[in-house]
Amino acid sequence: MFTGIVQGTAPVVSIDEKTNFRTHTVQFPPEMLSGLVPGASVAHNGCCLTVSAIEGARVSFDLMKETLRLTNLGNVNVGDSVNLERAARFGDEVGGHVMSGHIICTADIVKILTSENNHQIWFRMSDDALMKYVLHKGFIGIDGISLTIGEVTRSRFCVHLIPETLNRTTLGQKRLGDRVNIEIDPQTQAIVDTVERVLLNQSHRQQDPATEATE
Repeated sequence: MFTGIVQGTAPVVSIDEKTNFRTHTVQFPPEMLSGLVPGASVAHNGCCLTVSAIEGARVSFDLMKETLRLTNLGNVNVGDSVNLERAARFGDEVGGHVMSGHIICTADIVKILTSENNHQIWFRMSDDALMKYVLHKGFIGIDGISLTIGEVTRSRFCVHLIPETLNRTTLGQKRLGDRVNIEIDPQTQAIVDTVERVLLNQSHRQQDPATEATE
């Protein structure tokens, strides 16, 4: 489990590329190494990965075919930085919202608006069907960052970023066309799916009154 509060950014220092598989190694910030062991879970741009090896501050992770397909980690190159978050522990402060580290899709950055005191980024989801889970003032995970959704249109949504988020994460370096990982708030997804299912059942009953008579 994660909270969407990025604890640090770190560069990828090496990549071992194989067929539908890669191992990348990250130079961890010293303050994030305490107690880290092989098998531990760490979110990279919001995607939960398992530590496979530790050599000093260099920590390695394996990425399988599905991870490379669903996330932006397959596009990461040596020298690129990723957002990192260690798995949450019971008793930790949940400053963001509960996140699983399971990326549902990616989104492209389609507009960036900046002013002296505001930084707004607009995104287009890779799957428009998932926009039903993107609600005004709801939660969303973007590259592992817990954010509040701003405006929402039929195919796009935006977030407003404070300077602290820009300084502590990689979002401040993003450009038009860059891809980000998206995790939908699971509570929102459950509510929307439940309401849809109830409305669908009611519609079927109205279309076929004989159904209730035979139950």
